[in-house]
Amino acid sequence: MTGRHLEDLQGAFPGLGICDLVVAENGALVFTPPAGRITPLAPPPAADLIQELERRGVAFTVGRSVVATVRAFEQPVREAIGMLRLDVQLNFNKDALMLLPAGVDKRSGLLAALGRLEVSPEQVVGVGDGENDLPFLRACGRSVAVANAVPALRNAADVVTAGERGDGVQELIRLLLADTRTAPPG
Repeated sequence: MTGRHLEDLQGAFPGLGICDLVVAENGALVFTPPAGRITPLAPPPAADLIQELERRGVAFTVGRSVVATVRAFEQPVREAIGMLRLDVQLNFNKDALMLLPAGVDKRSGLLAALGRLEVSPEQVVGVGDGENDLPFLRACGRSVAVANAVPALRNAADVVTAGERGDGVQELIRLLLADTRTAPPG
């Protein structure tokens, strides 16, 4: 589960093939590494939006469905969306700003992936750090925020790790493994 463009994720994590499914672009697509199949869950960004953002001098990248920029461009982005009367939502992750079709977020991507895997959301432990993680964490059976998460996420999570970033994820894995080892069979 990531807000990143799929290509960026593949570059950062060459071992992605060990995963059955990957939700990327903040919930806008599901990637099946074993088959190399990409399933878009949202349409591509509107061409007129791309043109208008360029005209306004907004620095951005374009994925298959998401347009990514930084929070500093929020005002011209909002103006472009309003002028074009697009049904686009803004998703924030600290300083990052992602534009997606309304109704598309990490929660919708998670639910699509879980449907394919035939797994209930209650069986999922989700971990996050940014505002864009809140919808998907609310859908998980157990929600975890790492120590450096934004305050809203730390306040909403079932558990907050002592460690930040990867250290917090390692802490969570150790807790889950310890719980599995001590749980009665059944």
